Amino acid sequence: MGLMALATAAAASTEAPPWMHAVANVPLPAHDEKTDAVLLYSEKTVTVRPNREIDITVREAYKILRPSGREHGLLAVDFNPRRRITGVHGWCIPASGRDYEVKERDAAEVSLPKIEGSELISDVKAKLLQIPAADPGNIIGYEYRTEEQPLVLQDVWRFQQENPVRESRYTLQLPSGWEYKAAWLNYPEAHPTEAGGNQWQWTLGDVKAIRPEEQMPPAVGVAGLMMVSFFPPGGAGSDSFADWRGMGAWYQRLTKDRRDADPQIKAQVAALTASAATPLDKMKAIARFVQDQVRYVAIELGIGGWQPHPASEVFAHRYGDCKDKATLMAAMLSVIGVDSYYVVINSERGSITPDSPPYIYGFDHVILAIKLPEGTAGSALVATMQHPKLGRILFFDPTDELTPFGQLHGRLQDSYAMLVTPDGGELIEVPELPGATTGINRKADLTLDASGNLKGDVTEIRRGDRAASERWALRTMTKDSDRIKLIETVLADSLPNFQITKATLLNFTLTDLPLGFNYSFEAANYARTAGQLLLVRPRVIGSKSSALLETKEPRQFPVEFDGPEHDVDTFEITLPPGYLVEDLPPPVDVDYSFASYHSKTEAVGSTIRYGRTFDVKELTVPAARSEELKKFYRIIASDERNTAVLRLGSQ
Repeated sequence: MGLMALATAAAASTEAPPWMHAVANVPLPAHDEKTDAVLLYSEKTVTVRPNREIDITVREAYKILRPSGREHGLLAVDFNPRRRITGVHGWCIPASGRDYEVKERDAAEVSLPKIEGSELISDVKAKLLQIPAADPGNIIGYEYRTEEQPLVLQDVWRFQQENPVRESRYTLQLPSGWEYKAAWLNYPEAHPTEAGGNQWQWTLGDVKAIRPEEQMPPAVGVAGLMMVSFFPPGGAGSDSFADWRGMGAWYQRLTKDRRDADPQIKAQVAALTASAATPLDKMKAIARFVQDQVRYVAIELGIGGWQPHPASEVFAHRYGDCKDKATLMAAMLSVIGVDSYYVVINSERGSITPDSPPYIYGFDHVILAIKLPEGTAGSALVATMQHPKLGRILFFDPTDELTPFGQLHGRLQDSYAMLVTPDGGELIEVPELPGATTGINRKADLTLDASGNLKGDVTEIRRGDRAASERWALRTMTKDSDRIKLIETVLADSLPNFQITKATLLNFTLTDLPLGFNYSFEAANYARTAGQLLLVRPRVIGSKSSALLETKEPRQFPVEFDGPEHDVDTFEITLPPGYLVEDLPPPVDVDYSFASYHSKTEAVGSTIRYGRTFDVKELTVPAARSEELKKFYRIIASDERNTAVLRLGSQ
């Protein structure tokens, strides 16, 4: 071959494929000035083989619009022993000049990065392919192919993302005699075109982008997707299911005999409960052991991402992930005659909705539902529901080492989960706890002098999630000076100048009790002087207002609160000698179904007393009510800024 022929062949080998060039000059989908890239074309082809293996080919082409869109030039494809990458390729079509190409030999294999709370050991890796010249104005694209042996015969088409999509296709090829069931979520259902030979194709155009918003539900709970289940001749089998009951039965088979208690576990339970007077005391002792003595360590090899290790192994090694800790606790509860059931849930509220189809990839966490023995009572047992068949059950997360038995972290409340019982699975709504279980009670006795300086003592009692979050922040701190910094953060949000003169911490290690802070501070020039007047803000510490909704764009998605909350502030300010109250801020009473706020400032003898309550009552506020929430926060902000007027006069 001559030099000219070699050059021609080399140039041809670097050209992007026809499917990319076909969209290189098409009109862009609707987008705004914040869009960093648009997805011009997306195609996913799924071929299910008679032996239950699945081949998948993915093609995507982006046009980069802003420098921040360069991230789309890095392709990452996950693989594991059950999922093999059979090909990967990338290209760039620049605005001018020749195409760029990268091949599989240019890719790098990496283990997934370790992040706090993730797996210690996992066989999931990624192949990374960096596509060159992913610059504004250029088009980048890639194609990859995988072969996998799935745990269940399901696939998910996630066609909506943070970028607008011009065209997206999904093609399904099934063996003869097989059937499928498609479920749509967060998007109008589209009907497929049947191509014959047991093949179908879905096509969507101009899919709007999901624009991230603060405190919105997780993307998986709002983005459009189609979940497809595949069924061999004869219907659902051991690796397929058509409903929640079937999915629960699948998980039952996966966890069979994993919760058996061996002699060592039985001996440990006997030792833990020897001095326990009631079944509740026994359950609490077991819960504390699993929370405190079993470290969170995830070793997920093969099916281990879904199947818990046997309770005997978890106990022997004293470590495990969420499903391992739930399994051990279930085994220990069985020793004292208490039944419990897996609850498969997502750690972010809103990921699963009442309309969600039964698919395993919607979940990332496992907790327990404990069947409370008859007569079990206790004011701390609030994370409960009355099940029509099981009776009163208590939800408990053995992985959450800082939330006491009987309660549940806010992120898991008012969410949907799969309860797994001997009858199979069912989608249930995990209850929202009473607001009084979480919050801050803050009481301050303060003195103001004629120069406007303020000083005094503060007592803070934190409950529920408000206590757990502080304990988590304090867990690695051993010096009092470091622990005081948390108090400094609270004061700095409200006081421009202050000095902490004393601080103590209460009940730090006693997670069954509220966490307490006692501290004293001095704040110079807190009140403003104006001749014979002193202007003083009765709301001294703490802010309940928020600028969350102070944006130009209208709210698109619901607002999610962290959890229910009941906060109470009481501030008493002793007036400087010779000063009388001339004017006080008006009381505030605002009450919506999702939250309420009440405040009152009054003169009592030689003091000003300011009291307020703040309650979060519903954890999700629909976007249609965002203006009400904005108004709510503005009312609070106004109250927090209000001042009382003191005048120097005769007593």
